[in-house]
Amino acid sequence: MKSELIQGFDGYDEIINEIQVCRKYGVDYTLDKGSVEACIRRFHPARMSLQVSDIINETNSAATLRLVSKNQALPPFQAGQYISLSIETDGIHTSRPYSISSPPNQIGYYEITVKRMENGLVSEYLLDQVHRGDVLESSGPCGLFSYNPIIHDKTMVCIAGGSGITPFMSMIQEVVDCGLDRDIYLFYGNRSSTDNIFHDKLKGIAEKFDNIRYIPVIEEPEEGYNGIKGLITGSVITDVIGDINGKTFSLCGPQAMYGFCTEELNRLGVPARKIRREVYGAPVNVSRQPGWPEGVKEDQVFRVKVNGDGAFEVVAGQPLLVALEKNKIVVPSQCRSGQCSLCRVKLVSGTVFQPSGTPVRKSDRKFGYIHSCVSYPLEDLEILL
Repeated sequence: MKSELIQGFDGYDEIINEIQVCRKYGVDYTLDKGSVEACIRRFHPARMSLQVSDIINETNSAATLRLVSKNQALPPFQAGQYISLSIETDGIHTSRPYSISSPPNQIGYYEITVKRMENGLVSEYLLDQVHRGDVLESSGPCGLFSYNPIIHDKTMVCIAGGSGITPFMSMIQEVVDCGLDRDIYLFYGNRSSTDNIFHDKLKGIAEKFDNIRYIPVIEEPEEGYNGIKGLITGSVITDVIGDINGKTFSLCGPQAMYGFCTEELNRLGVPARKIRREVYGAPVNVSRQPGWPEGVKEDQVFRVKVNGDGAFEVVAGQPLLVALEKNKIVVPSQCRSGQCSLCRVKLVSGTVFQPSGTPVRKSDRKFGYIHSCVSYPLEDLEILL
């Protein structure tokens, strides 16, 4: 059946004829069979085994893991991209994306910087149980948060919060290491100055290079702090950068920061096309998202049936993907933010809430597929994997 299908493709007869001619005159490409696939795997591996070669403490709540490959060269990446680690802890097989914080001009290792999250299953595992020499499974580099000189302005205004500093750290190091003609303003917000990841490194870079400006903003400063206090407001931004024209604005941080800073940029008159936001996981307190039905509470319990088999319980305020993982059902996932589409499942019955802006394909809507990482049950469900 497969052979008959291939024979029906346009140009099949011409290709067969070309193969026969090549063989007649001594040109045989069979020795190269598989070389294209091997090249693709070199640059875009589905999975990688990475060994922890070093652990660098950044703050009391964050550390950088330096990862090297033991069996293959690391594929190149663009500053701003991430890798997705596959973890098994507490009997749960799950994954988490982490931006690469090391610069792309060297690929002897990748560095990811992990910040401890409250009740963070994976962050606690990586910070408390992973040691030098341990091996972690990872995806290849992916993501679209990199700089594009064709469509982005030479002057970047980067707004980070918490561990959202990591992609910008990679970008800044690439700019200064390679002498790139690019200007960067980095506004970095944290609750306390003790939470500032890479503070000394960023301060040193800004003092040495005129095209890098580092502006920490502390929400609850300690006594004697003389820097900018409060939140990253529009006035804080314009006081530093002046005119908003000719600049691209990039945001990476918690969902609450996205909402607040996007509104501030809108008030300044920054065009929507000039505002870029990195995916940053499923929203916390999803019931506060626009469109959440008033009659459904986050702790409300429903049942989910998978592939026609026995059902299990899930709460409305928890992404369907998390519930599947807790019930030993492994679904491929990468970004966990509704972008990559790997975790799609078919919704047979029931309804789910997906936050505004979730990029569901038109074909998925037509045939009933949902992104399980950002789908929240609003009633009993039946799904197909």
